[in-house]
Amino acid sequence: MNGITLPSATWIAGCGFIGRKLAEELHAHGVHVLGLTHSPASADSLTAEVPFPVRACDLSSASAVTALAASVPAPDAIVHCASSGRGGADQYEAVYYQGCVNLVHAAPKATLLFTSSTSVYPQIHGEEVDETAPAEPDRETGLILRRTEDFVTAHRGIVARLAGLYGPGRSVLLQRFLDGSAQIEEGESRFLNQIHRDDVVSALLTLLAHRAEAAGQIYNVADGEALTQRQCYEQLAAHFGSPVPPAGPRDLNRKRGWTHKRIVTTKLKTLGWAPRYPSFLEAVRKDPELVPSVKNLR
Repeated sequence: MNGITLPSATWIAGCGFIGRKLAEELHAHGVHVLGLTHSPASADSLTAEVPFPVRACDLSSASAVTALAASVPAPDAIVHCASSGRGGADQYEAVYYQGCVNLVHAAPKATLLFTSSTSVYPQIHGEEVDETAPAEPDRETGLILRRTEDFVTAHRGIVARLAGLYGPGRSVLLQRFLDGSAQIEEGESRFLNQIHRDDVVSALLTLLAHRAEAAGQIYNVADGEALTQRQCYEQLAAHFGSPVPPAGPRDLNRKRGWTHKRIVTTKLKTLGWAPRYPSFLEAVRKDPELVPSVKNLR
């Protein structure tokens, strides 16, 4: 990466939407990658498709993680990007908090990079939010993420707070627009903060390359152009030549809560990172996979 040194050996804990792409990029840069999945079936399936080894490991089990560490070379870095599998607080506790605790104890010399969420910011007045802003979520799942973040940074790890993820095969916003189910919640009151999968991967690569400088710190990861729902849907309508979706009620039942804020990424950009897709519409226009892959989900 332009003369910056990536870790020579990295575990990717969770090889899903973000983890698999990150592992492939690291492997392409000559890093010795070990992918970790929850189930043996997932490990077998992924092994047949990727050029790096994959092992099954239950992150929530201290004995399983310890046994893994004893059977493979020690990593220089670990990226925890495993999913809770749409589970609630119990799954968050097991996968995120206990998973990070087990990884740190099993590989204490490795830098742990934990992918958290900008949902830990509870702001509702449209304010700009950087890493110094209060992160005091009002839901149990958010509190578990914060406790995990505190554990990671206390052990000289790095936290990446990711905005709403989208990319090939995944975009709730675009899918709802294309299938006609989209609604604008209470006019234009809520900002959306998003980030393309490929830009998350480049951000994580940047943090790994700057791991000594970034140790013990938190970084926001977003495309930098927060749009209201109305702005976003109006841009999509103009792009596709379709009607703007109708107004609808506010959805207060999101697992990670209802917020209204603008995520600031100045801190990450000081490390040299810049998004390939600086806005959602830019990705709709220029990512050749995005629209066709989301259309296929219908």
